[in-house]
Amino acid sequence: MDLKGEERIAAPRDSVWAALNDPAVLQHCIPGCESLEWTSPSDLAALVKLRVGPLPIRFRGEIHLTNVNPPVSYTISGNGTGGLAGVAGGSADVTLTEDGNETILHYDITATLGGRLAQLGAKLMGSTAHRIAAKFFADFSAAAAAKTASG
Repeated sequence: MDLKGEERIAAPRDSVWAALNDPAVLQHCIPGCESLEWTSPSDLAALVKLRVGPLPIRFRGEIHLTNVNPPVSYTISGNGTGGLAGVAGGSADVTLTEDGNETILHYDITATLGGRLAQLGAKLMGSTAHRIAAKFFADFSAAAAAKTASG
């Protein structure tokens, strides 16, 4: 499953970069995120509770940052286990482009599923992924802009 797109954020690139690396901001923006914390300079631990179709699932996972080029880009990859529901993994290449006082966040996401999640079908999983991504980017854009406005 692949998702590509971009979001225009009403904040300068340095502020958007800082928000992308702030676990408190990300935890607030990731739908169902119960905890997110740094375990090393390039790794985070996460606990996320989601409803995928008929299944309520709690994922416990790890997130890794590679190809870090502040404040321009990085690759974020992760994997999580949802118990009997299965596993999910993926990566996203994220690039920030300055556009005046705004920033354009480009993303290219690849995700894989295993277990019962994979059996639910591509259409259900695709619509769930699009819904989660849309909510994340709307909340992240608002949080990054608000953080910039508050100083």
